Amino acid sequence: MRKRKMNPVFKAALWMSGSIASFSSMAVAGREISASLDTFEIMLYRSVVGVIIVILLAVLTGTWRDIRADQIGTHVVRNLAHFTGQNLWFYAVTVIPLAQVFALEFTSPIWVIVLSPLVLGERLTAVRGLAAVMGFIGILIVAQPDMSGLNAGIVTAASSAIFFAVTMMLTKRLTRTEGITSILFWLTAMQLVMGLVMAGYDGDIAWPDAITLPLVIMIGLAGLLAHFCLTNALSIAPATVVVPIDFIRLPTIAVVGMLAYGEVVDLWVFIGAVIIFAGNYINILAETRNT
Repeated sequence: MRKRKMNPVFKAALWMSGSIASFSSMAVAGREISASLDTFEIMLYRSVVGVIIVILLAVLTGTWRDIRADQIGTHVVRNLAHFTGQNLWFYAVTVIPLAQVFALEFTSPIWVIVLSPLVLGERLTAVRGLAAVMGFIGILIVAQPDMSGLNAGIVTAASSAIFFAVTMMLTKRLTRTEGITSILFWLTAMQLVMGLVMAGYDGDIAWPDAITLPLVIMIGLAGLLAHFCLTNALSIAPATVVVPIDFIRLPTIAVVGMLAYGEVVDLWVFIGAVIIFAGNYINILAETRNT
């Protein structure tokens, strides 16, 4: 009897459930250890875990030969942008509701639209312009309609999305010549050095204790697993399917924040996030039809 193949959408949904769980776990773990470790120390130990995993996988799969230094300058700029964005993100999850952080993180594709003409030389179409405007409207709503909710957490969360957008664009440029092993190796190795420099500039680096060590390991594993699951989902199903599933991250983290930290679920955050999502989705539909 011939085995029935699993529906691609269902397979993508399974991969995305892993991505959603990983991103949510990373946010909670980051908040839990923020009293013991600063963001630079979190990034330092996350990178240690990441380097170990990437090297082990590269050796086991024989892909370590793919690690190249041809585009080392682009790797440096990309990983500096990601390091900055991730530090801002970890700070944001400690000071504002988790749902707000995730809603503002969804603006990264909007910033890609705005910055891609400068970084990648891509054309800014009318649809892309509309998506960008909708994204900015969504940002204002998430930050509260009268801007009364504007604070350091909102600013850092929104800023992290810009740096993540730069990371996305430079990753796209690197994938033209680099394999995934090379990209991940330089990501973790460079951020390990950056984390060591920034965490140790004052001569005092806090070590994880018996309580924080498992959470640090969780952050390192979750960071790699989230992107691995997302990449696999996109390889199975189109972005028009994957992006709506990814949006489930917002209500998921809102529930987690409510149950774990007593955070109030703000309707305005969801309204703003829906507008941001709509702008992203309109652009994806247009890009899909043009290919």
